[in-house]
Amino acid sequence: MTRNLTLALLGCLAMAACGTPQEQCIARNTHEYRVVQGLLAEVEGNLARGYAWHEREITRTEWRDCPVPVRMRDGRTRWAGRPCLRDVTDTERYRVAIDPATEGRKADNLRARLKALGGPADAAVRACRAAYPETGARR
Repeated sequence: MTRNLTLALLGCLAMAACGTPQEQCIARNTHEYRVVQGLLAEVEGNLARGYAWHEREITRTEWRDCPVPVRMRDGRTRWAGRPCLRDVTDTERYRVAIDPATEGRKADNLRARLKALGGPADAAVRACRAAYPETGARR
């Protein structure tokens, strides 16, 4: 994989929703490559740390100030805070033990898949650049 293709893929990831037609074409046609690249980075990080991170949502109830309308004597309405119970959801990260042998095999399989997807992704980027040539320098 060439350095320019990698830079193009990273740029398109950031600009996929509001990019030029060329950038949208590249993002659309290299989605699987970018997903596999992200998975490989996660697995390599797990191997380097020796554990994986998992997340779970924790919901708890806490007291908050809730706005309530209060009618004044002259008929106007103003908003006042009154304590009330509200559910709050937090995301908690926690460590999970990994099997290094399994993670190593997973990383090897993802590298092979990335290599297989590299050629078609490179061709897709060239095709998108040919189909949607950009005018002017955009950085």
